[in-house]
Amino acid sequence: MAAAFYLFTWGSFNVLFVLPDIASPANPPMEKLYRNVFFHVPINVSAFLGFTAALVASILYLHTRDLRYDLIAASTAKVGLLFTTFTLLTGMAWAKPAWGAYWSWDPRQTSALIMWFVYLSYFTLRSAIPERARRARASAVLGIFGYASVVFTLLSTRIFPSLHPPTLGLRLEPEMGMVLGLMIVAVAIVFFSLVSLEIKIEKLKEQMGG
Repeated sequence: MAAAFYLFTWGSFNVLFVLPDIASPANPPMEKLYRNVFFHVPINVSAFLGFTAALVASILYLHTRDLRYDLIAASTAKVGLLFTTFTLLTGMAWAKPAWGAYWSWDPRQTSALIMWFVYLSYFTLRSAIPERARRARASAVLGIFGYASVVFTLLSTRIFPSLHPPTLGLRLEPEMGMVLGLMIVAVAIVFFSLVSLEIKIEKLKEQMGG
């Protein structure tokens, strides 16, 4: 976590104080507000990584019936849901100056919101089933099929006309690309540190309950 803190601090300093403004004659506020990308994208990438880890853990649970994989799936999905919330909020902060409204039902916004509700339903389902093995099995099935919402969100800007910049193939100046890569690594370390913490908390709850 300390490494992530230093990377994030150094990256944020570069984003806020070192990187130059960009030329945006048609929309002057974006000359500075483009810096939102260096926070929005890393948070979004980590959320996708978390849901992918939940998918893999769900498949492994159904294959092995090992409840450790259920714990990993639930923990990565929980932090992924949190990061998706931050993704939506930072996206709205970008959308207001870029598109004129915080929410415009753009395909990317809409698909990300659907994904958010899918994983919210994942935890609604878990809370509704008290028996652990049944809860794990049902959650794993939803975790696998629910991953379609992640793929749909990722490809939404290619499937539908969208105001959102393309998810894949983003082009930046070398200096900007280096800072963005650094921020992606830093946020990913924070993400999986939170997952590790969540797993420890859940194990502690099990010990106290037992």
